[in-house]
Amino acid sequence: MRLPSILLPLVTLAFSVTASKVVDLDGDNFDKLVGAGKPALVEFFAPWLLSCRNLAPVYEQLADAFPTGKVLIAKTDADGAGKSLGKRFGVKGYPTLKWFGPDGGEPVDYEGGRDLDSLAKFVTEKSGVKSSIKPPPPPAALEVDNKNYHQLISSGKDVLIAFTAPWCGHCKSLKPVYEKVATAFKNEKNVVVAQMNADADENKEIASEVGVQGFPTIKFFPKDGSGPVNYASARSEEAFVEFLNEKAGTHRAVGGRLLPTAGKVLALDQLASKFFSAASSSDRSSILEQAQAYVAKLTGSAKTGAEDVVKRANGSEGEYYIKAMQRVVEKGEDWLSKETTRIGKLLQSPSLAPEKLDELQRKNNILSAFVHRKFDEAADALSDASLDDVEEAVRHATASVKVAAGQATDRVKQEL
Repeated sequence: MRLPSILLPLVTLAFSVTASKVVDLDGDNFDKLVGAGKPALVEFFAPWLLSCRNLAPVYEQLADAFPTGKVLIAKTDADGAGKSLGKRFGVKGYPTLKWFGPDGGEPVDYEGGRDLDSLAKFVTEKSGVKSSIKPPPPPAALEVDNKNYHQLISSGKDVLIAFTAPWCGHCKSLKPVYEKVATAFKNEKNVVVAQMNADADENKEIASEVGVQGFPTIKFFPKDGSGPVNYASARSEEAFVEFLNEKAGTHRAVGGRLLPTAGKVLALDQLASKFFSAASSSDRSSILEQAQAYVAKLTGSAKTGAEDVVKRANGSEGEYYIKAMQRVVEKGEDWLSKETTRIGKLLQSPSLAPEKLDELQRKNNILSAFVHRKFDEAADALSDASLDDVEEAVRHATASVKVAAGQATDRVKQEL
């Protein structure tokens, strides 16, 4: 007999409801199933409690992720049919999860997170049975513990560490924001964004040493080893990025892209502007030599030859200034326009590796310094002027605009 098609969804729904792999326990079957040769995770719950209802679908997924022949994932209504079990095992709150070995004995309380990954990790660690859940991608924030902590803070890098606890609600709220910050700074070789489970027994001594008294506590460890600095700003991505840029001297924007200031050196910016505005090739050659000498000083090289400087710089901030000046000397100012356009198009490519994207952004920033000096001269003149001079100039300009506007109005009236 074939079922009408309209009934198929109902049959499917009924099957899905009855096909749960979570085993229901009560006072009659508990000792027959738990401690009978395979380990078990048992949830003591109350059906009326919201936190238990929230855990229910996650717990179903957990049961689906492990073979029933090797691990028992079970539950008991400790406020109903399993009330005697709740009293027997000292359950005082819901939900309570306990791990029972294959031969029974005293259970171990589960104190981790109530997300699927945390639960599955616990079951695998206790049973040795792997789940069918694909492991989550490794966190962008470096995991720190008592084994690598001292090596990290003495590595000569700037380090930001969030001291957290797995049960802490504020820590859970911080996690996605902190991951974004760690991702934004992953290309900074001298900056590390890290996190530590400061509630783990092996890490409590370190947490105490640095003054952790609540969770999350966030501290910045300067590369000079001068000691931790408390992070007391907002727990937003913007605030973290601003803090790290200030403390570590980086130039990151929210999302990980570089700011327009990245790669730039003020003294070389000024030389680039003078170079591009120079009236003769001899003036440009002279400015190029000044730039080479400055870069040689930056990189610790005693030589002033451009090739030697570039080789020794090995990607330093001054390298590209020299290269750009040389190309303008060799190929003319058109090279600058073409190179700026070329790099601008490449920066729009979605397939660029992060390291290449940073490199091109720094080059683009440096090329922006090759401008004529009219604006620089105006800025210099303004900085040298007194406040009275500036106010007088503004009044004069305003009066001139009013006169010009009046004349234009008169002409329009005459034409009408």
